Amino acid sequence: MPITVGAIRKQRADKRKVVINQRVRNALKEAVAAMRKKPTEKNLREVYIRADRAAKGRVIHKNKAARLKSRLALLVKKK
Repeated sequence: MPITVGAIRKQRADKRKVVINQRVRNALKEAVAAMRKKPTEKNLREVYIRADRAAKGRVIHKNKAARLKSRLALLVKKK
């Protein structure tokens, strides 16, 4: 249990951030799944947007975002 006022406030803020970060992460996962199922330019664009947003908010590492985008772009290139 947090004791200080600052620790209590931090705990409240962390709860809110967990919910927001989960939304961002789930949106990215859904976009990646859609892209793997049907690799199109439109789906690739959506993955780029979601990955960049997640990396900017530090939900995922920027290198992971770059790696995801690179691998999924190859799927479109093959077609």
